Amino acid sequence: MNSLPYVGRHALAVLSISATVFLTACASIATPQPVATTIARTPELSMLSSLIDKAGLESALNGAGEFTVFAPSNDAFKAVPSKLMAELAANPSRLKEVLAYHVIASKAMAKDVKTGAAKTLQGSNIAIAKAGDFVTVEEAMVQKSDIAASNGVVHIVDRVLVPPARK
Repeated sequence: MNSLPYVGRHALAVLSISATVFLTACASIATPQPVATTIARTPELSMLSSLIDKAGLESALNGAGEFTVFAPSNDAFKAVPSKLMAELAANPSRLKEVLAYHVIASKAMAKDVKTGAAKTLQGSNIAIAKAGDFVTVEEAMVQKSDIAASNGVVHIVDRVLVPPARK
């Protein structure tokens, strides 16, 4: 009745099941999301994510272009003096300025970082340095690098950077 021998039918069934498992696994692999969404999905960046929303930067960071975000961890925000955090909470434009100081308008993977200065979205330059596998930005150390986003990359840093006062 069936033209395939038992072994052939068994092999075909195993192949079919294997293909289904493979395709299911591929479908569950997360594709990179835009920068602000990537930050929102990273548990150790929950404070930064909420501040991005409060400052109105989410659409810009999820928009066109390529970005590198030096993203302060939750622990970095906890170390910020309460007076500064209160000032940022009370002044959304100052908050936006501080957060934009953590972003450059290009994609810089850790392996590609060169020691020098880079212009931030805030408008000031930041000092970026690399020594071996260590990357620093101003006085902050990159703790976790190269979190891929569809429009850039996120590096988690251990400090909140504050831009110099404008003259």
